[in-house]
Amino acid sequence: MAMELIPVGTILAVLTNQVIKTAHAAKDVLIEKESFKVLSKHLFDIEPVLKELQLQELNDSQAARLALESLEADVKKANNLVDKYKNRARFYLLVKCRYIVKEVQDVTRDIGRSLAALSLANTEVLSRISDQVSRLHNEMQRVEFEASNSRLQIVDKLNQGLRDQKHDQGFANDMLEEIARAVGVPVEPSEISKELASFRREKEEAANRKERAEVLFLEQIIELLSRADAARDYEEVKKQYLQRVQVIERYDEKEEYIQPLNSFLCRICGNVMVDPVSLCTGTTCERAAIEAWLDSGARTDPETGEVLEDTSLRSNLPLRQSIEEWRELNYCLNIRSSNAKLLSGVDSSVEEALSQMQGLMRDNSINKDWISIGGLTDMIISILERSRNKDVKRKILITLKDIVEGHARNKERVIESEGWDHIIRCLGRDSSTSKAAVELLYELLQERSGWNVSVCRKLSQQCSAILFLVTLLKGPLMESAETAERIMMKLFEIDEENISRAAKSGWYKPLIDRIIQGPESSRISMVRTIVNMELVDLNLKLLGEEGVIPPLLEMVSGNVDSRDLSLSALVKLSGCHANKELIAAAGGVPLVLKLMFSPQVHSFTVAKCSEILEKLSSEDYGIKFFVDEEGAQLELEPIITNLLALQQKPNSGHNVRRPALHALLGLCRFEAWLVKKAVLTANGVSLVLPLLDDSDSEIREIAISLLFLFSQHEPQGVVEYLLKPRRLEALVGFLENDEKGDVQMAAAGLLANLPKSERALTMKLTELNGIDAILNILRNGTMEAKENALSALFRFSDPTNLESQRILVEGGAYPLLVNFLRIGSVPAKARAAALIGNLSTSSLKLTVVSKSVSCWCFRPSRAPLCLAHGGICSVASTFCLLEANALPDLVKLLHGEVHATAYEAIQTLSTLLVGSPQRGANVLHEADAIKPILETLTWGTDSLKEEALGLLEKVFVSKEMVEHYGSAARLLLVGLTGRAVHENGHVGRKAAKVLALLERYSRSSTSLLPGLHG
Repeated sequence: MAMELIPVGTILAVLTNQVIKTAHAAKDVLIEKESFKVLSKHLFDIEPVLKELQLQELNDSQAARLALESLEADVKKANNLVDKYKNRARFYLLVKCRYIVKEVQDVTRDIGRSLAALSLANTEVLSRISDQVSRLHNEMQRVEFEASNSRLQIVDKLNQGLRDQKHDQGFANDMLEEIARAVGVPVEPSEISKELASFRREKEEAANRKERAEVLFLEQIIELLSRADAARDYEEVKKQYLQRVQVIERYDEKEEYIQPLNSFLCRICGNVMVDPVSLCTGTTCERAAIEAWLDSGARTDPETGEVLEDTSLRSNLPLRQSIEEWRELNYCLNIRSSNAKLLSGVDSSVEEALSQMQGLMRDNSINKDWISIGGLTDMIISILERSRNKDVKRKILITLKDIVEGHARNKERVIESEGWDHIIRCLGRDSSTSKAAVELLYELLQERSGWNVSVCRKLSQQCSAILFLVTLLKGPLMESAETAERIMMKLFEIDEENISRAAKSGWYKPLIDRIIQGPESSRISMVRTIVNMELVDLNLKLLGEEGVIPPLLEMVSGNVDSRDLSLSALVKLSGCHANKELIAAAGGVPLVLKLMFSPQVHSFTVAKCSEILEKLSSEDYGIKFFVDEEGAQLELEPIITNLLALQQKPNSGHNVRRPALHALLGLCRFEAWLVKKAVLTANGVSLVLPLLDDSDSEIREIAISLLFLFSQHEPQGVVEYLLKPRRLEALVGFLENDEKGDVQMAAAGLLANLPKSERALTMKLTELNGIDAILNILRNGTMEAKENALSALFRFSDPTNLESQRILVEGGAYPLLVNFLRIGSVPAKARAAALIGNLSTSSLKLTVVSKSVSCWCFRPSRAPLCLAHGGICSVASTFCLLEANALPDLVKLLHGEVHATAYEAIQTLSTLLVGSPQRGANVLHEADAIKPILETLTWGTDSLKEEALGLLEKVFVSKEMVEHYGSAARLLLVGLTGRAVHENGHVGRKAAKVLALLERYSRSSTSLLPGLHG
C-alpha cells in the first residue's frame, strides 16, 4: 500500500507501537546491555513526541510523510538488530561485541537524525515540547557506545592468540574460562558443550550466507576452545576411548594404520577431509579447496565436470563424523603400538614410542587424555626412573611436558605420582636433560590463573630442588637459567625461607637484596641465615662482592637483636681477606671499636666486636685494616690500652678476653713500637702476667705469646714473676707442648729474652728439666720455635757455668747443633754456630794434657791427641768441636756470603786459636778454612771483617801461615788499610796491624808443616 494513501494518524499509531515494542525488546538483550539499554531509553523518550504529534494533528505534508517513513525504517532496523542478537550463542555475541556495539551506535544515530527531520517538518505542532525534542535528537546523533573494557580485553587476547597461532591447551583453558565467566556460563563440560554447539551453528549459518571470512574466524575460535578441558566431559572422553579400543581389537597387533575410505578424500586435493561440504551434484570436497575452486571462476563439478546450477555449500556432518571416528581409531592403534614399544625396554623402541606420542598430541589434544587413560603416562614415568640413557630421559621429559601442558588433570596425575621426584632429580643431570626437566617443572607449577601455589609449596619442601635450581641458574644454558630463576623468584614470594635455602646452595643475591631492602623482620631472618651457614672462603668472598657488608654495618646501629646478629655475620665474613678490605673501606673498624668500648654494652656485643678485631689483625695483617673510611690510620695507642683494660674488667668472660687478647697479639706481633707502647704506657706486662694463671688454656697460651713480645722491653718484671712458686713449672709446660708450635715458639722466645745473668732462673730451669724441653723443641718443633729455642740455650751454654754446659752436652745438644749448621734457617745456623763457640771456649781448660815419656818405645798406648787442644779431647768431656765433627760445617758457613752465619762461624773458629795459635792455625789450614776467611774481606760487612782480621792476626803469628797465605792476604790487606783515612778507620787500622805481621817474617823461614811448600 502506498504511504500516501495511509492516513498520517494511522502511520503515527503504528510507528508508536513499533517504537514501544522495540524499546522493550532492547531492554532485555543480554549481551552489551548498556548499549541496548541506552537505545531502549531513547526509544521510550521518542514515544511522548509521537503522541504529541497525534494530539496536535501532524501536518500532512510531503516533508512530514518522508520524515515518518525514514523514522519507521530506522526503528525497524533497530528492531531487527534486537532480534538478531536476542537469542544468539553467547560465546558468539562476546567475540562479536565490538561489531555489535558499532551497529547499536549507528542505528541510534540514524533514529536521532530521522527524529530531527520529523521535528523540522512539524515545528509549530511540536512548539510546546520543542526543547525536549531538540535535546533528544541531539543526544541520539552524538551517542558514543563502547563495549565493556573487560570484554574487549578478552576479545583482543583471543585475536592475538589466533594471530600468534597459540593452540596449546593452557591457552585454550584460559580463554574458555574467561569467555564463559564474561557471559555467565558455568565452566562445566555439559554447559560448555551446549555453548560450543550453538557456536558451531553460528559458523554453519555464516557458511550458508557465504561469509567466508566469518566462517574462517569462527572455525579458528571453535578449534581453539574445543581443546580446553572444560570442553570435554572426562567420563565421556574415557568412554569414547574405550569404545574405540574395542573396535581396534579386531586388528592385528602389528597394525598401526587403517587406510582411509575413498569417500574420505577430497575430490580436488586428494587429502583426507577435515570440513567436508557437499555440492548440489552430491560431490563432497574439503571446504577450503572447493571455495578456492569457485573463487577461481570455475562453475563445474570438480569430479564430474557437470555445470553447477547452485554454488551453495552444505556441511556434510555424517561424513565428517565418520572421518573423525577413522582418525580416532588410528589414534588408538598408535597408542597400542606405543605401549608395546615402551614395554620392549629397548632404547630405540622407547624413543620411537615417545615420538609417536608427541605426534598424537600434535594431531589432536584429545590424545593427551587418551595417552593417560591408556597408561602410557605412568609407563614413561617408570622408565624415567630406571633408564640410564640420557637421550631417553630427555625425550621422556619433553613428552611429559606435552602431556601436561595446559592439562590440569594430567598435571595432577604427574605431581601426585613418583614422577615428581624423578623430574626433580633430573634437574641435576647433564645440561640437555636438566633443560628439559626445568621446562617440565615450570609447566607443572602453572595453572589457568597463573602459578599453582600449592604445588610451589610442595616444591619448596624439597631442599634438593632448590640446590638443583641454583645450579641451573649459575649454569651455561641461558634458557635453563632464566626458567630456574623464574621458579626461584616465585618460591621466594611464597616462602621467605626459600631465600635462605637458595643462599645455602650458593645463590646469595636474593638474600643480600632482602637484607638491603627488606622489612626489619626479613633482614634479621636473612642475616641469621648467614650466621648459621657453613661457608668456605670462596663463599665468604662472594657474599662480600655481592654487597652484604654495608647493610650489615648499618644494622650494627639498630636494635639489640639486629646489632648482635649483624656482628655475628661480620665475624664470619671477616675471616676472608677480601672482606677485611671491604669492612675497612666501609668505615666498619671505627664503628666496631666505638661499640666495643662503649659503656653499658652487654658482653655478647663486646665479644663479637673482639672477634672481628681478632680476624682483622690475624694472618700477619697487623694494623693494615685499622683505618677509617678514608683509609687514614686510626690512633692505635688507645686501642691497645682498651684491649688490655678489658682483661681487668670483672664482667669480662673468656668469650670476651680470648678474642681481645688475640687482637692485641695480632696488632703487637708485627708492630714493634706498639709493643713498646703497650709495655711502657699501658703497663702491659703487669696486666698480662696474671693471665698465665687463668683457668682457660687458650688465654694462658695467648698470654705467653704476648709476654714473649713484651719481655723485650721489660724482662725484669717477668723474671720476678716467674721465680714465684709454680710459675716456672708452667713455663716449662709451655715448652713441652708439642701440639702448639706457636706456644712453644713464644715460650722459648720469652726465655731467650730474659737476662742471661739471672743465675737463679737458670738453675731453677735446669732443675725442672727445662734443658730437655728445649732440646726436644730442637728435635721436633717448628723452625720458628727451634730458632727461639736455640736463643734460649745461650743461658745454659755460658762458658762461666761449666756445669750447665755439661748438662747441655749430656742432653745431646752437640749433634743437634751440628745438624743445624747443615739444614737450619740462617738465624738457626748462626745461633747454632754461636752456641758451639760457647762450648768450644771451655774446651781448652777441660782438655787433659798428657805427660811426656823418656823412651818412646815404652810409651803406653793412649788416645790420639787433639790437633787443636794438644791433649785428649771428646765431646762429652771437653766439648771439643773437632770431636763433634763440627769443623767442616762451620767452614761451609764461610762460603755462603751470608753475614750472620759467617760472623758466628769465624767467632767459633777463633776459639781453636786460644792457647796455641800455631796448632789452631794448622787445624784451620788443614780444614781449608783460611782461604774463605780471607775472602770475607772482599764481601763482608765491617763487623765481619773485624772478626776475620782478629782471627787472621792470630793465624799469622805462624811463619808457615804467612808464607802460605801471605801473598793473597797482602793484596786484600793493602786495600783495607786505605780505609784508615776514609770510611771505617778501625777496620783499616786492624788490617794494617795484620799487614805488619806479614812483613815481620821473611820468606827464608823454615817450614814446620810437612809438605807446606811441596
